[in-house]
Amino acid sequence: MATTWEYSTVPLIIHATKQILDQWGADGWELVQVVPGPDGTGLVAYLKRPTGER
Repeated sequence: MATTWEYSTVPLIIHATKQILDQWGADGWELVQVVPGPDGTGLVAYLKRPTGER
């Protein structure tokens, strides 16, 4: 059976990007992509992790 995923989007603060991503990674989230935020000045990280359901 295929893995099911849950997703999250997280605004990234430039001076704390590593700490933010490290914390989410420690909680089991995998970084998928980083894109410019809707206001064009910040960044948004897209993350995923398995839901545990199959």
